[in-house]
Amino acid sequence: MMKAVEVEHISKSYGKVMALQDISFEVNRGELFGIIGPDGAGKSTLFRILTTSLLAAGGTAKVDGLDTVKDFKEIRKRVGYMPGKFSLYQDLSVEENLTFFATVFQTTIQENYHLIEDIYKQIEPFKTRKAGALSGGMKQKLALCCALIHKPSVLFLDEPTTGVDPVSRKEFWEMLKRLKQQGISILVSTPYMDEATLCDRIALIRQGEFLNIETPEHIMDAFGADLWAIRAQNMYALLQDLRANEQVLSSFGFGDMHHITLKEGYSAAQLRCELEEKGHKGLLLESVRPNIEDCYMKLASQEYE
Repeated sequence: MMKAVEVEHISKSYGKVMALQDISFEVNRGELFGIIGPDGAGKSTLFRILTTSLLAAGGTAKVDGLDTVKDFKEIRKRVGYMPGKFSLYQDLSVEENLTFFATVFQTTIQENYHLIEDIYKQIEPFKTRKAGALSGGMKQKLALCCALIHKPSVLFLDEPTTGVDPVSRKEFWEMLKRLKQQGISILVSTPYMDEATLCDRIALIRQGEFLNIETPEHIMDAFGADLWAIRAQNMYALLQDLRANEQVLSSFGFGDMHHITLKEGYSAAQLRCELEEKGHKGLLLESVRPNIEDCYMKLASQEYE
């Protein structure tokens, strides 16, 4: 069966900086595939290559079975692309933006209204408002409508929830689930590790390289060490002491806790005693299940070797 996306050994550099290094992966038809990593990891560069707005330095890529270099005109008719930066016409109204994009793709809002209906209903009360005057969540919904208006077979969403409030983020992912049910293959990039679990499969990217490609559950199950969450009254002093302890393999700040792994043969009870002797108050130490961020830090850090 033909894949939605096939990438083989793609590389790209900007001067001496390698933005992408020998990237290879596939996305199945109807799959919601996430590319997870911090800003500057290479996510946007990869999306620009796959949507034919940038040429790779090496390797090949196919979207919907078409070569991104030879068949770029046909690919542009078949993909929907929502760039990281809001790129619609700020001086046009909501309705004018939608009509414009429908006209560009030689279709109408009515023809594919079933694809955008759930989303458009939320912004319809503001259809005469200029796009530049919309809130972050409303801009995001309008941009998604414009990317869907020509019924694409593959949808590329570059950090679509960055700068959006938590409620709108949740709504957005619910929309993606519904679009997937309609048979659209979706590639979404995000710096938010908590969004990774909402994807069918994910690729963890760091400095232009993929660290792992798997289902979120499989990545978390393969962490391969006991993980502990620890807290004390003075979190900074606690982190300093943890990092100075040779029996502590890794220690990272994680919200209101520090996440740590310990060397084999060294128990959490021993650690607690030593920290209490150093004068740490209000100690809380508990076993936790690794999440995607823990796995990312493990793969990306030399401390876990």
